[in-house]
Amino acid sequence: MNAVVKIGSSSVTAAGGEVDVAAVEKLCGEVARFLNGGHRVVVVSSGAIAAGRSVLSGRAPSRREGPAGAAASHLDAPVDLATLQAVSAVGQSRLMGVYDQAFTAHGLVAGQVLLAPLDFVHRGQYLRARKTLSRLLDLGVVPVVNENDAVADEEIRFGDNDRLAALVAHLVRADLLLLLTDTAGLMTADPRIDRDGTLIEEVVEIDHALEAVAGGPGSAVGSGGMASKLAAAKIAAWSGIRTVIAAAGHPDVVASAAAGDQSVGTTVPARAARLSARKLWIAFAVAPSGTVVVDEGARRALAEGGRSLLSAGVISITGDFDVDDAVEVAGPDGVVFAKGLARLPAARAAQWMGKRSFDLPADLANEVVHRDDLVVVPSSGG
Repeated sequence: MNAVVKIGSSSVTAAGGEVDVAAVEKLCGEVARFLNGGHRVVVVSSGAIAAGRSVLSGRAPSRREGPAGAAASHLDAPVDLATLQAVSAVGQSRLMGVYDQAFTAHGLVAGQVLLAPLDFVHRGQYLRARKTLSRLLDLGVVPVVNENDAVADEEIRFGDNDRLAALVAHLVRADLLLLLTDTAGLMTADPRIDRDGTLIEEVVEIDHALEAVAGGPGSAVGSGGMASKLAAAKIAAWSGIRTVIAAAGHPDVVASAAAGDQSVGTTVPARAARLSARKLWIAFAVAPSGTVVVDEGARRALAEGGRSLLSAGVISITGDFDVDDAVEVAGPDGVVFAKGLARLPAARAAQWMGKRSFDLPADLANEVVHRDDLVVVPSSGG
């Protein structure tokens, strides 16, 4: 079995933000036992920014450090992107040091892999990332993956490691995505507010009501929350991968999740129909630059007939997108049902919307979005 195990910041760092060595050792011990069973594991670990903040916030400014030292002692306040990136660089080395020691204790070697969204968007980089991870696994190395926060562009980043973990699971053709957090799984109510909430052991369908139950970010040190885990589970499901959301502190959580123990957390089963790697990028890895609203006839042709989007079916356009930019496609009710790559820039698409193909200039593409670049977005299903 190929598994991707993601652990969140709240589970891998202690109250002061420093790396929780005992938590990392527990995870690495379970991964080691799982590997001894002939399986392969990629670990996706958050915690670099929290760890770096802890290290730098504890430093008292000295005369030699001047303003820089003073700034480092006040990292408990909101900071700019460049400072967060510097904090991540400090924390990432601390985090990997703990993983190195914990895996070494079990006779294993860890390898750091830092990824960015562009590694999933560009075919060449995607294949290189897959080849690197595959070779590490072939060599018996445990890849420890994180987003490359130290150089990530604010506009082009994952934002949370749940989505990164789901894309990595697709990348390595995993059978299981295990998302470890500080709660037992998805609950019927927010346990921070309602103690009567009970564990949802299996999610048959991820719909808007369930996403509302999941709520927003759950921790001051994390960037995700249960909502981001459901979003990751949706990506995995459409990649043909089973997802389990469980508590990092659960005994033998890795083995239990792999064995299909329903009581270990919340399971989101894989879908029978899978998206190709290219369409997965379009649906989940590329941020939209605009929205194209279509009439009901075009909506049916796209959603049910697998057709391309032509200018004749376009009602309105918002955003300033260019050729090959991602755009959302919404029906006349405003509900987004598809996503694709534009074959026309926004200005030209708006100029000729509603026109039939024989009315278009000879140099204009017939399709606003070609069916090969279009994905019917699983917005209401799992």
